[in-house]
Amino acid sequence: MTEERDTAESLPVPEGFEKLSRGGPYFIALGPVYEKKTGERDAIFGVRISPGHLNAGGIAHGGMLATLADSILGIAILRANRDKRIATVNLTTDFLEAARQGDWVEAHVEIHRSGNRLAFADCVLQVGERRILRASGVFAMSPKV
Repeated sequence: MTEERDTAESLPVPEGFEKLSRGGPYFIALGPVYEKKTGERDAIFGVRISPGHLNAGGIAHGGMLATLADSILGIAILRANRDKRIATVNLTTDFLEAARQGDWVEAHVEIHRSGNRLAFADCVLQVGERRILRASGVFAMSPKV
């Protein structure tokens, strides 16, 4: 896995993106994941598709893309609700097109509603202008203990 991670890190990252330094061990193993701040709490997230992200067919594994969408939705919701803990209640994904090795995948999030107990948000993963995945998530929220 180290060789695969080195390959991903050696490819160029678009200007303005910095390595995201958060998440648990599972999320960290997915990356490296980058972010480009677009506001106080808003950002575009990105990851370079490396050999470790591919399925047997040579395209980005659907589970990897779904994990990326779920994680990024969670990060965006937490940034808007810093006093909360969250858990995914429902994640719906639609795979629109494939991503291939070397592709730069960006995640764009829109939070639709964030209440005391539930938050609703959408995420689009895209390569350039080409949308490859659409995800919709519902997250349970509770106060930090």
